[in-house]
Amino acid sequence: MTVLTFTLIMLLGAICAGIIGSLSGLGGGIVVIPLLTILLGVDIHYAIGAALVSVIATSSGSAAAYVKEGIANMRLGMFLEIATTAGAVVGALIATSAPSSFIAVLFGLALIFSAANSLRKKEEHIVEQSSKLAISLKLPSTYPVVKGTEVSYGTKNVIGGFSMMGLAGVLSGMLGIGSGAFKVIAMDTIMRIPFKVSTTTSNFMMGVTALASCVIYLQKGYVVPDICLPVMIGVLIGSMIGSKILMATDPKKLRVFFAFIIFFLAFNMIYNGIKGKF
Repeated sequence: MTVLTFTLIMLLGAICAGIIGSLSGLGGGIVVIPLLTILLGVDIHYAIGAALVSVIATSSGSAAAYVKEGIANMRLGMFLEIATTAGAVVGALIATSAPSSFIAVLFGLALIFSAANSLRKKEEHIVEQSSKLAISLKLPSTYPVVKGTEVSYGTKNVIGGFSMMGLAGVLSGMLGIGSGAFKVIAMDTIMRIPFKVSTTTSNFMMGVTALASCVIYLQKGYVVPDICLPVMIGVLIGSMIGSKILMATDPKKLRVFFAFIIFFLAFNMIYNGIKGKF
């Protein structure tokens, strides 16, 4: 396979990954890594490095819009980033010295959990009474519902959410994914933050978390421009296409369809990891 052919396959695959990631709500990194490792035979550490770069790029683009609209809770995000960035560095250090087969199996399990979580019914809930720690940290806030109308919400279980964010950071650093499913659980289920706020704040946090672990992969030589550049461009293009498709179709049906694709990729990663094919 020539370099040009390899690059074109990566670019087209990354566009597809961006579309699937956008429509499933799980990000393009979850498809990029199976694409590079299973289809193109790239070492999983280099694939993770490329996926982290794409997470930084896509998160930076979409997070700006959410912050501008006032949906993402900046103060909450920056507070929880203390846990996720520390976890991401630890996860990256573990992953760069761990066997590829172990990472592949763990990646597959994380995919199964993320896909299953994307299918669960999301309910908007508003907490009126915040915990004392949340109030002292000034975490409760508001978000816009319609033009000129805002809803106030409270926050609970700050320590539990902070701990879960640390685990999300470790998985992000180890697997090269945004760990959005784990971050949303920390905010939505544990801290009782409205789903709309938790998803947008999670998206804002992903880029910072990925950047922390990406530094470790860069130092270890696992961030290669020849792989990262077409992947980053492809995922960005795919994400934009996916967002337009999402606006014109039924998102529930799309998420079910693409969740099954992700389940298939997950079992493939686990099978190949167990068989030692990485």
